[in-house]
Amino acid sequence: MNDTSPAGVHDRLDIVIKQKAYRATSGGSLHVLDELAITLAGGEVAALVGPSGCGKTTLLRIIAGLDRDFDGHITLPAHGTLGMVFQEPRLLPWRTVEQNVRIAAPHAGEGELAALFETLGLSAHRAHYPGELSLGLARRVALARAFAVKPDLLLLDEPFVSLDERLASRLREELAELVRRRPITTLLVTHNLEEAVGLADRILFLCASPARIMFEVPLPCPRAVRGPEQLAALREDIARRLKEPAG
Repeated sequence: MNDTSPAGVHDRLDIVIKQKAYRATSGGSLHVLDELAITLAGGEVAALVGPSGCGKTTLLRIIAGLDRDFDGHITLPAHGTLGMVFQEPRLLPWRTVEQNVRIAAPHAGEGELAALFETLGLSAHRAHYPGELSLGLARRVALARAFAVKPDLLLLDEPFVSLDERLASRLREELAELVRRRPITTLLVTHNLEEAVGLADRILFLCASPARIMFEVPLPCPRAVRGPEQLAALREDIARRLKEPAG
């Protein structure tokens, strides 16, 4: 039994998952998520951090409606317009950068797209095909596609994984600027603590599969006031809490 539905006039994202399991090839059951509840306020950015294979991507797929075989319910923000960035850019190779974005947002105005391409450093690449792009540029196109639909909810599945730190840092800054301009309820999956601290309003730490929330860390706002000393203190607090015995 499951339900994924828009919330009408509400702008929250409400996630209640009693359990999620897969049928193993051996015939048994692989338990992935268990008794997991998350609520994000409108415009809030939360980061999910946890070990590999604990179910973070599965959770995003459930929220996006790509996996409906779970026990629980998901209530989406008002209108339920979704933007999603997968671990891989997933661009159509036979379409240009602009066409890849416009196919997701056919009603986007020229001025809106021009501003978005400018922010993401894509203005000179609008007529290029995915095969002509570096991985960093392809990830920018994936971000542009997600923002072009003017989402009420943005899901990000390790959008900067496999990039060198210098490029990833620059893309994080560009993403933070986009969210600053138009607050969007956002859930980010990442292994990178620096990324979580730099982008999120709070961090949710998951345990190994079956995933549950071990603890959460609220972050000071606005993001611009998070100086090196505050970030160092946050890292120390998080490291201490990760070493504490469960429960």
